Amino acid sequence: MTSLKGRNLLTLKDYTPEEIRYFLELAAKFKKLKKDRVPHDRLKGLNVALVFEKNSTRTRCSFEVAAYDLGMHCTFLDPKASQLGKKESIADTAAVLGRMFDGIEYRGYGQERVECIAKYAHVPVWNGLTNEYHPTQILADIMTVQEYFGDEKGKKLVYLGDARYNIGNSLMVGCAKLGLHFVVSAPKAYFPSPELVAECEKWADESGGSITMSEDPMEAVEGADVVYTDVWLSMGEPERIWAERIRDLSAYKVTMDIMKKAKKDAIFMHCLPSFHDHETELGEKMGEIFDIADMEVTDEVFQAYRDSIFDEAENRMHTIKAVMAATLGYED
Repeated sequence: MTSLKGRNLLTLKDYTPEEIRYFLELAAKFKKLKKDRVPHDRLKGLNVALVFEKNSTRTRCSFEVAAYDLGMHCTFLDPKASQLGKKESIADTAAVLGRMFDGIEYRGYGQERVECIAKYAHVPVWNGLTNEYHPTQILADIMTVQEYFGDEKGKKLVYLGDARYNIGNSLMVGCAKLGLHFVVSAPKAYFPSPELVAECEKWADESGGSITMSEDPMEAVEGADVVYTDVWLSMGEPERIWAERIRDLSAYKVTMDIMKKAKKDAIFMHCLPSFHDHETELGEKMGEIFDIADMEVTDEVFQAYRDSIFDEAENRMHTIKAVMAATLGYED
């Protein structure tokens, strides 16, 4: 196994299937150590910076707890705590942070921003989410598939909804690299870019997986092992386009009828947060405006598959820990 020390994680496109599986194997080891309350703080003395231009409950908590478990200190920089791209260029900020920290996480906007940080920081940089890619989420997703089915290879994962951005893109890359059969079900205008599809088809050919685009949700989920969805409005997009998304994507909402088309032992996954009821301010607002009870998934489905959803959420921490440990030189 080639050492991953010093590597960035900007997108899974940069990693071989063997390297991705190494992250997953290490994550499984860390999860067992965590459950058994065995200390694994072998990175004492290191410091990491968490740069957030977009807030997140799971990403922040996962990085912070993972860092502390590994013995590291971490500094959280929200949009108000950093001059990134405002009074100081991204390149200059990256150069400064790279002199002070051993690793940097970035969560924010365009992929070019995290790539600029990686270019000038000269320490490992980890993509916690950009508009285009979300690699740490997909590692958690695949880990969850492994836990439920024993092996991810050959499994059929169907993503319903807007597949043009970070989750759709990254799921397609991860599935293609690891030999899953990845299906997007959405209106054609919401398919991933043809260029990325073509790139992933090459990896799928090598791994034994496949890439399929379908506009028919019932046909798409036939025989699925995993049914996956995400919110219909990506972070940073204006609320004024809700009406358009609801109109375009309502046929792709995950319902019990959808789940019945999948295999009997299929699981449902969602990267969260989810609009499955009115128990949030935005969910209540959307219900009042559009007279709808839910959006991308019904509450019935969400409650029936809570275990797989929240296993997936927990696995963010274990996989993020594996990424930081491997790229910072953790040794068993």
